Formats: sequence, structure tokens, C-alpha cells
Amino acid sequence: MTGTTAATDAFVAHRNLLFTVAYEMLGSAADAEDVLQETWLRWTGVDLDTVLDQRAYLVRITTRQALVRLRTLGRRKESYVGQWLPEPLLTAPDVAEDVELAESVSMAMLLVLETLTPTERAVFVLREVFDLPYDEIAEAVDKTSAAVRQIAHRARSHVASRRPREAVSAAETREVLEAFQRSLDTGDLQGLLDLLAPDVVALGDGGGIKQALPRPITGADHVARLFSVGWKTVAAGMDIEPAMVNGHPALVFLVDNEVDTVLAIRIDNGLITGFYSVRNPEKLSRMTQETSLSR
Repeated sequence: MTGTTAATDAFVAHRNLLFTVAYEMLGSAADAEDVLQETWLRWTGVDLDTVLDQRAYLVRITTRQALVRLRTLGRRKESYVGQWLPEPLLTAPDVAEDVELAESVSMAMLLVLETLTPTERAVFVLREVFDLPYDEIAEAVDKTSAAVRQIAHRARSHVASRRPREAVSAAETREVLEAFQRSLDTGDLQGLLDLLAPDVVALGDGGGIKQALPRPITGADHVARLFSVGWKTVAAGMDIEPAMVNGHPALVFLVDNEVDTVLAIRIDNGLITGFYSVRNPEKLSRMTQETSLSR
């Protein structure tokens, strides 16, 4: 087997894992793909005879490239028009079956990860999601193992105070979404309010290209009014289909068979606490075919 063939085989074998690492660090599939391209270019220049653990080495390259890209993204988001939301992925059914993986790529969790520093985010993802040893993470982020332990503890505490309180099954999410859609279709305002937490927040991302919420809408009354006023117009002009998005049931709105909007939700204690509506067409390309994620 030639060096190039061996390098290709190793990269292909771990590609889904590397994409998942990059996507969880960046919240952007397009940027994750760019990171994988950079990872591949660097990987082809490595002498494989010197590599003891190909998976760990590839994860290290990917993490370093993702950290570079993450800092660039931070500057880009400062000039982003309107609210920024993660890029939604149409995910394969097996993602939902891995509860921890599904939670880690949910829109809600990716937004929580946005509140971490780049290094905290890398350490949290590699430790909590992929269970990498501290010494491997230390090599990936150019820190000592002791420093990584401290960063991991800080990031874990930060995320714990903001993450969904409990893992919600796909069945429960689907049931709540169906009730949500049914209440809007029938004009049942009280039924809609019964599904919403008092502090529910609705976020929208149009990227300055499509009309979307310019700022967060908070509170059950305001969010219920938002949906009840606009739903008939939406329902009349679009087809609405269920889909698995980022490992969880969501709704996809189509115009002439083209994805126009992806609506995902966050559930806490049986009530909807978050709506995430992505309309920016530059973020919807991954909704045409399933994306494979893995740990």
C-alpha cells in the first residue's frame, strides 16, 4: 500500500468523526468542510510511519485548524446582519439514537457553545462529547494537561448552567411539534400557550438576505402572537414537512420544493423554551441530503 493510499484510507475512515468535531466547534458545515480540506492537505504531508495513533493525530490537526477558523468566524459574526444561528443539518436517523451526540449537535447546545471562548469550546467538545484523554486534548490546543483540566472544569460549569436541563427524546420532541402545528392550524391560541414556557425565546436568522426576526422575541404571549399572526400566511404559501435536523425532529418549510426555512425547538420540562428559525439560504444547502455524524 502506497503512502498516499494509506493516508487516504485513514482520512476516509475518520472523516465523519473529523467533520463532527469541526462542526461542533464552528456551528457551520461550510466552515467545517473547509477545515477538513486543510486537515487533508496537512495529513498528506505527514510521515505515517511516525504516527502512533492516526485517529488522535487527525483530530489534533482538525482541532487546530478549527481553532484558527473559529477566531476568524468571531470577527465575521461581529458584522453579521441580524441574529446568527448555527447552520442546520439534515441528519441521519442514527444520530438521534445516540442521545449524547444528538444533544451535542442540537441547535440549543451549539448556541450554548457559542458563549465559550475558542479554547474552552475545543476542550469541552473533545472531552465531553468525544471523551478524549486530557493529554491528547492538551496536544491539540497547545496547553499543558493541567491547564486543560482547569479549562474543562470551567467550560463544563459554564455549559451546565445554560444547557437544556434534561435530554429530550425524539418522540417527545415530535409530539410537542405536532401539538404546536395542530394548535396553529386550528387557531387554538390557548393550546399554543399551553406548550410555551413563560420565558420562551424565538430567534431568527435571515443573514440579511431573507426577512427574519431582527431581534429575539421573548415571553409566551409575544411568541404566541408572533406565530398565530403569521401562520396562516405561511401555511398558505409553503409546504411544511417534518425532518430530523441536528439529531432532533424539526419542521422544514418549502416553497416550490426548495427549502425556505428550518424551524427547530428546544424543550425543557415538557415546554418549548426556544424556537430557532433559519432562513439564510447560504445556510440551507445541507438540508437537501443527510449528513453523517459520528463519535
